[in-house]
Amino acid sequence: MKFDLEIDGRIRHVEIDSVQAAGAWKIQIDGEPVEADTCLLRPGVLSLLIAGQSHRVVLDTNLSHSAAAEAALHHGHRRIPWQAGDPRSFRSRRRAAGAKGPVTLKASMPGRVVRVLVDVGDTVSAHQGVLVIEAMKMQNELKSPKDGRVTQLRVVAGDTVASGDVLAIIE
Repeated sequence: MKFDLEIDGRIRHVEIDSVQAAGAWKIQIDGEPVEADTCLLRPGVLSLLIAGQSHRVVLDTNLSHSAAAEAALHHGHRRIPWQAGDPRSFRSRRRAAGAKGPVTLKASMPGRVVRVLVDVGDTVSAHQGVLVIEAMKMQNELKSPKDGRVTQLRVVAGDTVASGDVLAIIE
């Protein structure tokens, strides 16, 4: 399995393959091999044995459906926010972050616009929420791909959108 994982704003390329032994995994993070033994202690709690060191990782299960909620893991006393998704989506965001000129914010899935968080003319920073779309009973916050100014908003709260529709333009 291959995917990109964004942890604290840094994107890591991850490849995971199971090994013949139960609970053993061969993992590559950014091309570097890591071998791990895993054991699911209970739903949301994972015990990892990496390079002879034991780690207990807990998935943050107190996530609300608010636009500001983000997934997180707890490792010791550290809370680690993360996102996983389609690697093509991350690549386009990386390109957009350094892009010059206008960048379009498109709907990644069909749904209904629940909230518009900015107005035309507002200055936004990269990864700042622009609007919230509800799809399949989940609310998804769409974020600005780069620092800039909102020059167009093509939707209002209550609009239904299709996948690929242009929702806003950031310059």
